[in-house]
Amino acid sequence: MSAGHHDQAHVVVIGGGIAGLAAATSLTELSNPPRVTVIEADDRFGGKLLSTPFAGLDAVDEGPDAFLARIPFATSLARAVGLGEQLTSPTGGGAFVYWNGLHDIPAGLTLGLPTGFASLARSRLLSASGKARAALEPLLPRTPLDADSIGDYVRTRFGTEVHERLVDPLVGSIYAADTDHFSLTAVPQLAAVANASRSVVMSRRPKPPATSGPIFYAPQHGMTSLVDALLANLRTTGAALHTSTAVERVVADGSRWRVDDQLADAVIVASPAPAAAALLDRIDDQVSAALAAVHTADVAIVTLSIDAAGWPSRLHGRSGYLVPKPMQRLVTAVSFGSQKWAHWDNGSQVILRISLGRDGLPVLHLSDQQLLDAALLEVGRHLQLDLQPGNVRISRWPGAFPQYRPHHARRIADAQGALPPTVQLAGASYHGIGIPACVHSGQSAAASVSAALAR
Repeated sequence: MSAGHHDQAHVVVIGGGIAGLAAATSLTELSNPPRVTVIEADDRFGGKLLSTPFAGLDAVDEGPDAFLARIPFATSLARAVGLGEQLTSPTGGGAFVYWNGLHDIPAGLTLGLPTGFASLARSRLLSASGKARAALEPLLPRTPLDADSIGDYVRTRFGTEVHERLVDPLVGSIYAADTDHFSLTAVPQLAAVANASRSVVMSRRPKPPATSGPIFYAPQHGMTSLVDALLANLRTTGAALHTSTAVERVVADGSRWRVDDQLADAVIVASPAPAAAALLDRIDDQVSAALAAVHTADVAIVTLSIDAAGWPSRLHGRSGYLVPKPMQRLVTAVSFGSQKWAHWDNGSQVILRISLGRDGLPVLHLSDQQLLDAALLEVGRHLQLDLQPGNVRISRWPGAFPQYRPHHARRIADAQGALPPTVQLAGASYHGIGIPACVHSGQSAAASVSAALAR
């Protein structure tokens, strides 16, 4: 490592979540790597990735507990840092939707969009009139996509029931979103369907291959093990890693940048949009204003362990359930964690991860006791159980989910385009939500910075 050479460029990465760590890792792998500094305001790296001991298990995730396997970025990064042997997949149990009772999610859906009517016709989740309205879809003219709203598109094609009871709970649970106010383009699977042909159901799209490999992966020792492996790797390359350090300002200094007291040739801003807006206001106030306008949603996750002896057989082999908005109080989704992940199942207890809050449904003003009471009351009612938890953990995630309003991608592209090429944005606020998207965002920012420095 030629750290002593004055001709070696210096890149500062602001934000040590998965996007920032992926960006830093990519930079250190270049043939002529720059000196890399990662600065994180929190007292730990990893951002939303956090696994801690719970109920006798060594690592139960407090944030995301899986990443998509078929989008390669997270899987290949995990393998590159030596976690390939530790990747495991969910057991494959089906999920329910709660609508005055638990209903199986009908087969043959693409994120809630029906691709045929056979399983929908058999489902008791929709009313007769809801099914009749959905069945008109093949007859409708092409739906214009200029509104860029998931709700607008789905209601137009399939009616309100398909939207409220299928698409919104499925997509909404992934993004903590209200899909009436969420960009269609931001959900690639839905955008592909909407753009492919006039009718979703009549589309001649090739059917997805019969499950070629797992849909999701997770490291057996939790998401923190991915963070730890990345950090160990970065330390061996000589990267400087700082926690509990909030960056106050980024300003131009000749042809370089001053990040508080450090001089940098390039900066990757891998922090959430509200924080990035404050950092960049001295570089471009219009970019700063655009980033400040990115909304976020807060969520809480209540994790419980309950005695397996009291867990009814009707729920065995299931991965959890979703709660559509008209049925919601505070709980939006429930994962039966120890049925979803075999390595969490010790036979004596069931682990539940209960999600509360979403865009338009704030929850973090409530006390821990209020969150727990709501979780026990609502989930008990949904499952018709008297829940008596042995262990309880409450995880609060303020601003955890950026909300991609219609035309989000265009606004972010305009913002990035207005910044000098040696300042790049990376992370969930910008180019996609979810671990693979964040990894890709970090890697792309590193590639852009590298190209700018080469020029």
